[in-house]
Amino acid sequence: MRKTTFIIILLTMWFSGTAQKDWFGFSRYKAANDSIIASGASPEVVFIGNSITEIWAIYHPEFFTSHNYCGRGIGGQTSSQMLVRFTADVIDLHPKAVVIMAGTNDVAHNDYWVEPDKVVDNIIAMCQLAQANGIIPIISSIPPCSEFPWKKEICNPGQTIIDINKRLKAYAEANGIVYIDYHAALADENLGLPKALSDDGCHPNPDTYFTMEEMALESIRVALKR
Repeated sequence: MRKTTFIIILLTMWFSGTAQKDWFGFSRYKAANDSIIASGASPEVVFIGNSITEIWAIYHPEFFTSHNYCGRGIGGQTSSQMLVRFTADVIDLHPKAVVIMAGTNDVAHNDYWVEPDKVVDNIIAMCQLAQANGIIPIISSIPPCSEFPWKKEICNPGQTIIDINKRLKAYAEANGIVYIDYHAALADENLGLPKALSDDGCHPNPDTYFTMEEMALESIRVALKR
């Protein structure tokens, strides 16, 4: 119950503008990053993303701690914001791999309208930054969502998400990058998250993250062996 209440507070902050004072999110993980760097130890994998990644670490912190993973999700963020903070929240930590999940808030027009091509370009840029620094990129699909609870005026986001995912998967396959297809595993016939998997149709519920964890672990295993 406490975690659910905290997540409601987070959602309120993200969409009321409180979290927008530091638009790029540099301060969100600064203390944690500084501590990791000072320790001289590096995480095995960093998960960078939006609220879906941030809530994941809140619901299941043991998944991250037990595998030496770091969650670097910031609610409401677009792919452009993640790209800007990629150095501070990923590269400077020197992980073996990074799992990138971005695009939901671009499709939702959280800050402004962004062409799907730009979303793909931003994710490709993060992959290239990772590779240039000896980090293995892993691309996550945008999870399914047929209606944004905070942006119900956005029409047919489910199809836009599918279109972006097709391009991300094609890029991953062409470049030998592991692709985690959460969308195929979780979507219902309406291209959204069914009620059994989500309370709001966009964010996975605690049990759904167990399914995602199995997929992530296998994808990371494969990526690290390549």
